[in-house]
Amino acid sequence: MKSIHYCVAMSLDGYIAGPNDEYDWILMDPDIDFESYMDRFDTYVMGRKAFEITGSGPSSECRTIVVSRTLKNADHPNITIIRDDLKNAIAELQKEADKNIWLFGGGQLFSSLLDLGLVDVVEVSIIPILLGSGVPFLQSRSEQTKLQLIKSRVYEKSGTVSLEYAVDRTA
Repeated sequence: MKSIHYCVAMSLDGYIAGPNDEYDWILMDPDIDFESYMDRFDTYVMGRKAFEITGSGPSSECRTIVVSRTLKNADHPNITIIRDDLKNAIAELQKEADKNIWLFGGGQLFSSLLDLGLVDVVEVSIIPILLGSGVPFLQSRSEQTKLQLIKSRVYEKSGTVSLEYAVDRTA
């Protein structure tokens, strides 16, 4: 089974998008090898809002899955839409994928998948900016989730700090 990675950029004060869903504040550090980073994935899972903002996933070469109760298949023939039974639909995706799955954007979808025990890795790049408000990294939850640090890196040119954690399933 392929693992699900929540990969996201976040402001230092905990937002993944600004108050108007803007993400122009995200720095593209020249030392980050985005091509090899993205090559680890062949499937993107995103919520409707992230899909409507981006128009697709980070790469058109990968399969795009959108979790939405309002989008219609006929309007989006090149994507797969998951309407219900999220847990089983994601479990099937994990069996089908050749590479890992990128949970792209969406603090609300991240919270839902975390509640279902479906997130394996949390990768966050902390951008040195304070937005003050916006879309939070994680929606409110009643449960804690323990994480174990896998690796970290500081990108000196931009001041970005990348952290990668495994979700601790022993708790």
